[in-house]
Amino acid sequence: MSEQISDRGGLPGLVDRLKRFIPAKFRPGTVVVPVVRLSGVIGAVTPLRPGMSLAGVAKILERAFATRHARAVALVINSPGGSPVQSRQIYLRIRQLAAEKNLPVLVFVEDVAASGGYMIACAGDEIFCDPSSILGSIGVVGGSFGFQELIRKIGVERRLYTAGAHKATLDPFLPENPDDVARLKALQREIHAIFIALVKQSRGARLKGADDLLFTGEYWAGETSVSLGLADAVGDLRSTLRARFGEKVLTPVVAPASGILSRLLGRQSSGAGALTALDGMPGLPDELISALETRAIWAKFGF
Repeated sequence: MSEQISDRGGLPGLVDRLKRFIPAKFRPGTVVVPVVRLSGVIGAVTPLRPGMSLAGVAKILERAFATRHARAVALVINSPGGSPVQSRQIYLRIRQLAAEKNLPVLVFVEDVAASGGYMIACAGDEIFCDPSSILGSIGVVGGSFGFQELIRKIGVERRLYTAGAHKATLDPFLPENPDDVARLKALQREIHAIFIALVKQSRGARLKGADDLLFTGEYWAGETSVSLGLADAVGDLRSTLRARFGEKVLTPVVAPASGILSRLLGRQSSGAGALTALDGMPGLPDELISALETRAIWAKFGF
């Protein structure tokens, strides 16, 4: 019996042969860096086409940080921004999971990580970008339209009833009130201060620019972003991870559920390139508005 085992390479040889049937990511000693893609406008665009939100990405983030043999988690971000609340909530969840699992987070920016997209990028221990990536836009913006002259010309009378002195603040069918504008700007300054504090806490001494440069809402291309400390280096995901973890590092993409039932129910996670079952239905005004709003946000950064 001992001779037969010896002829086949012994017990070590048997173990090596059995390893061939084990998926690579489950083999002892394998280095795994799960990858999560976070893309699109952040927050609710329309009820029929939600943007990236914590509810939409929480599960894939949790799956990524729970990956066996993970040495880090890589986030690929491509977002022009959106809701400051959802941006900060996603940022916090990433940092919470990183602390719980004691895993570093490496962020790779594609086209854009601006405004709320950059806030999420700050959840990374390191931020990498392409030379042509756009980063920054650390500011707060809000906009509306004024239709009071239009409805006057077409003979429409505005009838509005409120309880509360400021309930009709910035109503687009009423003349603009300077006091309303002042209150809005005060609110924006408060949110801006929260954004600035988050960036300073995350980037720390790596920030090289003055506050009146970095936090004006301006944005920059990759190389300049690195020189200002908004990013750490120019680099792509594959090359960076191989240089750091070896040529055999595994980078499985953690994606939302893609089964038939998930698609029919529209339960795929927003922010991961998923489409709902309602996409493509013609004659939906909300869809048109959503497309125009999304296009306008991306166009701000030249995309």
